[in-house]
Amino acid sequence: MDKQRLTLAVLIVLPLVMACGSDTGSASVASEVSGVHWKVDSVTVDGTTRRAPSDADLRIRADGTAVGNYGCNEFGAKAAFKDHRVELTNARQTLMACEPRRMAFERALAATLTDHALTVETKDDGLTLTTHDGDRIRLTEEPQEKSAPLYGTKWTITALGDSNGTATGLPSRQKSSAYLTFDKKSGKVTGRLGCNHVTANATVRDGHITLGAPSTTRMMCDTSLMHTEKGLLRLFDGTVSYGLDQQTLTLTSANGETAKAVAEQ
Repeated sequence: MDKQRLTLAVLIVLPLVMACGSDTGSASVASEVSGVHWKVDSVTVDGTTRRAPSDADLRIRADGTAVGNYGCNEFGAKAAFKDHRVELTNARQTLMACEPRRMAFERALAATLTDHALTVETKDDGLTLTTHDGDRIRLTEEPQEKSAPLYGTKWTITALGDSNGTATGLPSRQKSSAYLTFDKKSGKVTGRLGCNHVTANATVRDGHITLGAPSTTRMMCDTSLMHTEKGLLRLFDGTVSYGLDQQTLTLTSANGETAKAVAEQ
């Protein structure tokens, strides 16, 4: 009888120990990888290694989300850690077109990075993510940047997103054609919407910005600029939430429309 109890005790304890070990491993991997700005160095698929464009990067946040750039387009995804692995799922990206080399790299990185588990290996300031088939992504930790302040920064709009979660990057020819600057003293936001200049009241409180009715100039521009302008105008005369991530600002309306901007250097 005592022998049977001992055997039963061992059978119960072993799974518990294994489960605890698994949780500890996942937590350790998450702490090493999350909250770090990783620059993508290269991606290797079927033995062919492609060097990354300078824009390609990855950030995995503590809230279980990941954001980054594939080399041309920005992306966002859900991130989960388990047993020394990370898996990025439900990825969404902007829809810009770049030159062929960038697009080839982007396709390789996107296919390798998302929708399957990746083994995590860290060494010094480097990170390697490896698929079950042996394809791998090499990344290097970037020095931590100080977040740009909301006020006084020229925020250049880079992408707009609709309520379905689809984001579209602004064409390169529209670079700096849309931007916003928040002024704390006057309580206003000024800038350009793509075509016309804009001014509105802006009250910032508890992670939200209440934008007043916009006052704009009355110019007419080409179709793509006016499309950008109409998207940005929908954020005004209402309250948006905002998020700051180092040099990136994201504005999100109550119905899920977004505008992403970067701090102008």
